[in-house]
Amino acid sequence: MVLFRKVALTVVVSIFALAMLFPILITFSNSVMTESEIDYNYHLIGKMVNVTAGGKNGFINLKLIPDWVSLSQYGEVLVHKPLFLHMFWNSVFIVLPIIIGQVVVASLAAYAFAKFRFWGREKLFIVYLMTMLMPFQVTLVPNYIIADKLGLMNSTAAIILPGIFSAFGVFMLRQFMLYIPYSYLEAAKMDGAGQLRIFYSIMLPLIKPGMAALTVLLFVDNWNMVEQPLIFLEDAFKQPLSIYLSRINEGARGVAFAASALYMAPMVLLFLYAESYFIEGIQLSGIKG
Repeated sequence: MVLFRKVALTVVVSIFALAMLFPILITFSNSVMTESEIDYNYHLIGKMVNVTAGGKNGFINLKLIPDWVSLSQYGEVLVHKPLFLHMFWNSVFIVLPIIIGQVVVASLAAYAFAKFRFWGREKLFIVYLMTMLMPFQVTLVPNYIIADKLGLMNSTAAIILPGIFSAFGVFMLRQFMLYIPYSYLEAAKMDGAGQLRIFYSIMLPLIKPGMAALTVLLFVDNWNMVEQPLIFLEDAFKQPLSIYLSRINEGARGVAFAASALYMAPMVLLFLYAESYFIEGIQLSGIKG
């Protein structure tokens, strides 16, 4: 009976995993198809009732294996559409400072909230977390006013600075640090280590999985940002790839699939590289999906 439950659970989880992976597989598969093959697979005429399209009675032909592998779409995106690479680097120069800045700020703040004993620590932490519970639309107006007063409108700093001081990283790393015993810190103090030495030599190596998990989550969240660039960046030439991607598919679906595959590649590669750290960090931080 136990074996049957395990097998059934494995089958169910596998079905859900394949369902989640299917759009990604379709995107990468279609990115190496010729434009004519994509048109044949997805072209439907009229309505779904009594319609034949390419010999298929009103159905789309979702193929994972192309009849003929073509890389012309990637050449079109990378060579003939230089704006794609420009927007790609716009995204990189927005996302990387946010990740680096938030990891540094969050690790220091989380260390203070987790290991420093001071009056009102828990209450202050709860007040700090209230900003994390507010949706983006609530904090949009004050962020817009502050950015305008500081002269940061139409500048990436209007996006980077609020991203660095987000409460999510502090919450996640604090939860991770709570599992580290105080005895480690007290032993280091007995050896004459100061707080900065303890933080750098003891705390940072121990929270490496949590920092890796935070990095992956921050990258995915900020790589896919849409609202902030639309509001704070009036110049379309400064906007990230997440904004440009919706306009790149005009007239060529193969180019859209290739651009989408290139857009997803950094996230997929980062997750595969940091998978073990990511899973361990999520488990130890106490965050539930």
